[in-house]
Amino acid sequence: METTSRTAAQSTVGDSPAAGPQRTQPGPSAHRTVDAYTRASFPWYGLDGAFTGPRWLMRVSSAADGVVQHGSMGHGREPSIRSEAGALEKERFAVVITVAAVPVRRSGDGTGVLDATSVSSAAWLAGSGLLGHTWPAQLDHSLRDDWLDQQTETAFELADDLDGELWSTLSLPVDGEATVFHYRESEFGWVLAGSPGGGVHIGAYGRGMSAYGLGFSAVEDLSQYL
Repeated sequence: METTSRTAAQSTVGDSPAAGPQRTQPGPSAHRTVDAYTRASFPWYGLDGAFTGPRWLMRVSSAADGVVQHGSMGHGREPSIRSEAGALEKERFAVVITVAAVPVRRSGDGTGVLDATSVSSAAWLAGSGLLGHTWPAQLDHSLRDDWLDQQTETAFELADDLDGELWSTLSLPVDGEATVFHYRESEFGWVLAGSPGGGVHIGAYGRGMSAYGLGFSAVEDLSQYL
């Protein structure tokens, strides 16, 4: 599959601040995060203006040479990993992942070749991101790591088979233009991925918010996510 490294993806996507009190003025760490987003050579995407709830920045992933590869933006209630029964039903969020569309290329240090990105890359990042915010109520702490490893491998395989029977298609607007997305649901939430052009692939995952009514647009002002 043309996709990013699974190890790198797990260390970045799906890693958001835990749910907590109302945020105040952004501190130094927030400004460092914004700086990472501004280094990207591609546009970032989030939910369009129809969404009026809270927004927040998550994490940016860069290659060894510092080139930004992908990043995430959150919308709604910031999720946290919680094991208590009923926790999943209380969450309402959607995370949008923007992945730079790049061909096969040499690594920055010249020692190897990096895979191209594709819509499967966005699907994998979205699937693993959803899992990162999931803790099935029937699992105790000692079993979750094994469960997460198994489910992450499954998410990778699913992302490599977007034409398979477990995926359907969904048309959603991106900058006002109808775009076809690959879409699937599970007991933990939903995942979608598509390629609207403009040098990016878009992935998204969420819980408690219907994917059918979403729209995406390029983010013109990062301050709305602070």
